[in-house]
Amino acid sequence: MDSQIMNLLGDRVLELGPKPDAAGPYKNFRLTRDADGVAWLLFDREGASANTLSADLIEELDKVLAELETQRPTGLVIRSAKKSGFIAGADVNEFRGASDPGEIELEIGRAHAVIDRLEELRVPTVAVIHGFCLGGGLEVALACQMRIAIEDARFGFPEVMLGLHPGLGGTARFTQLVNPMQAMPLMLTGKTIDARRAKSLGLVDAVTQERHVKNAVKDAVSGRLKRARPGIFNTLFGFGSVRGFVASRMRREAGKAAPQEHYPAPYALIDLWEKHGGDRLAMLRAEQPSFAKLMVTPTAQNLIRVFFLREQMKKLAGSGNKIEHVHVIGAGAMGGDIAAWCAGQNLRVTLADMKPEPIAGAIKRAADLYGKILRKRTAVRDALDRLMPDMQAEGVRNADLIIEAVPEKLELKQKVYAGLEPKMKPGAILATNTSSIPLQDLRTTLQRPERLLGLHFFNPVSRLQLVEVVSHDGTDAQLLKEALAFVGAIDRLPLLVKSSPGFLVNRALTPYMLEAMVMLDEKIDKTVIDAAAKKFGMPMGPIELADQVGLDICLDVGDMLRSKFGDMLPSTPAWLRDKVAKGELGRKTGKGFYTWKDGKADTGGMSAISEPTAEMIDRLILPMSNVCVACLREGIVDNADVVDGAVIFGTGYAPFRGGPLNYARTRGADNVVSTLDALTDKFGRRFTPDAGWENFK
Repeated sequence: MDSQIMNLLGDRVLELGPKPDAAGPYKNFRLTRDADGVAWLLFDREGASANTLSADLIEELDKVLAELETQRPTGLVIRSAKKSGFIAGADVNEFRGASDPGEIELEIGRAHAVIDRLEELRVPTVAVIHGFCLGGGLEVALACQMRIAIEDARFGFPEVMLGLHPGLGGTARFTQLVNPMQAMPLMLTGKTIDARRAKSLGLVDAVTQERHVKNAVKDAVSGRLKRARPGIFNTLFGFGSVRGFVASRMRREAGKAAPQEHYPAPYALIDLWEKHGGDRLAMLRAEQPSFAKLMVTPTAQNLIRVFFLREQMKKLAGSGNKIEHVHVIGAGAMGGDIAAWCAGQNLRVTLADMKPEPIAGAIKRAADLYGKILRKRTAVRDALDRLMPDMQAEGVRNADLIIEAVPEKLELKQKVYAGLEPKMKPGAILATNTSSIPLQDLRTTLQRPERLLGLHFFNPVSRLQLVEVVSHDGTDAQLLKEALAFVGAIDRLPLLVKSSPGFLVNRALTPYMLEAMVMLDEKIDKTVIDAAAKKFGMPMGPIELADQVGLDICLDVGDMLRSKFGDMLPSTPAWLRDKVAKGELGRKTGKGFYTWKDGKADTGGMSAISEPTAEMIDRLILPMSNVCVACLREGIVDNADVVDGAVIFGTGYAPFRGGPLNYARTRGADNVVSTLDALTDKFGRRFTPDAGWENFK
């Protein structure tokens, strides 16, 4: 988002029309009329930094529309008075705990009537959109006759991320206006598009700069604006046979990423369009019970919970980031990608390594990443300019934060600290990206151990949002606070954990992956093992995940944790050491359990040779819940909700399950404990239920 435009916007929005009366009749809106008789309706939800559609706001909008029907202005312009954007969607707070589909359908019906009333106004209606225009916000815009986008606008229907589909008429209005072959994938994936893409699809009629909005509005109200019109494909999709053929393809594609038993929303949307896409009114009516039915599913309620877990963890970061210059030591897969991510988040980064080749590789990966996530070539160039190779490690002297990301060897890390500590400036933070070594061990050679803390990122850095912020009993509290703010400033989610072997996430994940190795020893095929995890809902199986993380990392972490927890963990197979010794480390070397091409595991199109059993799933999944309960009991973490969020955002744990503790709660703690007892009798002590289950709620 262009910050200069947004800084001006707060004032400029109000300059476009007459100054609103601060004591106007509405809480969430400002309604004025300009010299041309055009009404300007500004969404300005009371007490919020962003506009969301709540029941009370929609009720008030109905009153505003009634007034406009009486006054009959020459036109209506709908804008947001918030700098952050147009409307962020529905107020998700109102979705929590929903259990009665009939009640939900009634509420949705009332909201539909208000949006229909907006659409039926007998004056030209124009939505002027800046920033985000998502979900219900986009449905409001679609009910207007015309849409004008500011260059920074972003559009999308993220409802699928909450286990839902659009519910305020978007399914019908969007597919009526935009080619369904382009509209449906946007709703099915939840992806957002920028203003230019929205214009090319026909979603918006014009893209302009903020300073030209007034003229664009005049053109729209007067009829001079060339409006987007549905194309010939929209007519073609009016035929049920055509929709049926395309819908079948859509279901096959959806099945590759989201099985229907776990994620019903995409399939409900496809059904809705296939059955009613040729009849707009029928689709508007059918959307309401479909949405209500989805709202009460466990999938939707758990995904809504995950939404709030993310918001809760964002707040843990606090504010007031002081880190401007980051120095990263070690340009391998993790260090290089951490450096690239930080530079992409507008920080100055120096990247040091013993050899130039890893740095060159890291910069190449950074360029590839920026090409995918940054929309402008100038932004890519600027990010690469901020990522500076530093063979002589001169950046240490000026860095606010030094992140050590060298291999998981205690002596090596301590040797690195001995060389850099005398060069660090006062107040600088020394952070280790260790995935398992306790900070109490790392700090023993430091002159100032109080400024050592952990910043444990997860692989791949650009996709996994979690960063474990690790403290030991001597960590400086102020530096810890600054580290949390830094994590928030780079758009990651912090988890504050006390130093302990494996911290939280790797301690939970290690038994999952090591149990998979035991299954391989039992001659269970790797595709069946991975299929067991995917059947539960994991995004990838433990064998593929081990390759993704790196078999050398898995081995180091496994050895470290087994040295601390003994036979509470599966033994590390000798053949895994052999693979690591041969350099078959997984994705980063091109070969591990799978062969990797272009960053993806080549499974040869294989499917599981047999159906995974429920016992296999329990062997993989329940130890993760068991470890999370242990970490709560031991005080490694102090909040069960945040534990669930951390495991989801750090590992990709099946989000529709709501996290390992929520899954245990849903399944029933007694059932989990009895199942673990049965597994202990059959397979050994590693499945012993933790004492923390006695107090688990």
